[in-house]
Amino acid sequence: MRERFSDPLLALGAGALLALMIAINSLLASYNSPLQASWLAHGMGAITAWLLLLLLNRRTPRRAASSARTPRWAYLGGLPGALTVVLAAITVNSPLALSGSLALMLTGQVLFGMLADSCGWFGSLKRRLSLNDIVATLLILCGCALLIFLR
Repeated sequence: MRERFSDPLLALGAGALLALMIAINSLLASYNSPLQASWLAHGMGAITAWLLLLLLNRRTPRRAASSARTPRWAYLGGLPGALTVVLAAITVNSPLALSGSLALMLTGQVLFGMLADSCGWFGSLKRRLSLNDIVATLLILCGCALLIFLR
């Protein structure tokens, strides 16, 4: 499958929205609790997803029915999302602050992504780890250290 030119831009936009979401949810959590902030965030997310489904479902061509069934675990994607909101709200309101929390969350994403790619988890193509992957991860960890310890 070929990468579209807009894919990296969409990923950057998603990263910016993730940072915005974490900042807003953490501010909300500082007024009540991380769990209440998570409930509100996911409630608003559900309403937004429902509205987008109503608006975009008519325009999107439907996939041809396939003989393969959706694996049951694929419906559990909301669980890590909910935990991410709660844990981020806790860490952003700690001495890590927003930049340290995001840096470590990025590191966790990269490490888990490399592990999932190398094992072929979740339907991804199996991909061998390369020296570039290891060097990039070490550089990300160095950047995290700079953000956290040199304020």
